[in-house]
Amino acid sequence: MATLRDIQRRIRSVQSTQKITRAMKLVAAAKLRRAQERILSARPYATKMAELLGNLVSGTDTGHPLMEQREGPRRQIVIITADRGLAGAFNTNVIRRAVELVRESSAAEVTLVVVGRKARDFFRRRATTIKRDMIGFWDRLAYNHAVELADYFMQQYLDSEVDEVVLLYNEFRSVTMQRPVRVQLLPIPHGEMEAAESAAPVDYIYEPSAEAILGDLLPRHVRMQVYRALMESLAGEYGARMTAMEAATKNAKEMIDVLTIQYNKARQEKITKELLDIVGGAEALKQGAEA
Repeated sequence: MATLRDIQRRIRSVQSTQKITRAMKLVAAAKLRRAQERILSARPYATKMAELLGNLVSGTDTGHPLMEQREGPRRQIVIITADRGLAGAFNTNVIRRAVELVRESSAAEVTLVVVGRKARDFFRRRATTIKRDMIGFWDRLAYNHAVELADYFMQQYLDSEVDEVVLLYNEFRSVTMQRPVRVQLLPIPHGEMEAAESAAPVDYIYEPSAEAILGDLLPRHVRMQVYRALMESLAGEYGARMTAMEAATKNAKEMIDVLTIQYNKARQEKITKELLDIVGGAEALKQGAEA
């Protein structure tokens, strides 16, 4: 049976953990507010760009290399996770979807680009080819990080090194919900353009030409898709960590309550035992004196 000192030590340990989880929750909540504002501001821009590209594609017969559909099996999977844990199933859900996608594909024709330390540490121990990794930038995420990644993907696609580029990341739905999604980045899906086109067809006047504008907007669209995925993942990470730390703080409080009850019971038992010893000793002295 645990002694009073052991129970007190456990209570102090859980209280220290509770302070840490509460502080981590507050930090995640503060960062989530800024990340949520960024992603909510970026979504309308991404939607409007897709709409513009839909109308542009419908108005010209000129194709673009980034929209060229290929039948080759060479697939590149971009897995976006966090650098740190303590965020519930945030990283696990994406990694699980990535493992399923790798199994569906021909192992010899699949390459990975891992963003975030969790994905890198997981797949570097597996029989997969990691072409590139990117870590240690989440606290200073900027558009140039997305440009660097997107230009790398586009260059590989234009050089015919890969036939398809797929993004896997957590989409931010709410503070308590992050949904793993799979998005085909390259080639740019015609269905995406057609859906945007059917929303609100517009007859544009192009200057200098539709082809020139298409050549400029499609790379911008790819970069924006990557940037949006990074921002969605970042906001989702903060939301998941906030939820996980709130649950951990609540569990710590419940554990402290249970340990406090155990401490009080053990203390009461000790006091009762001492009283019984005193009463027994007094009774023995009394009987000895009478004899």
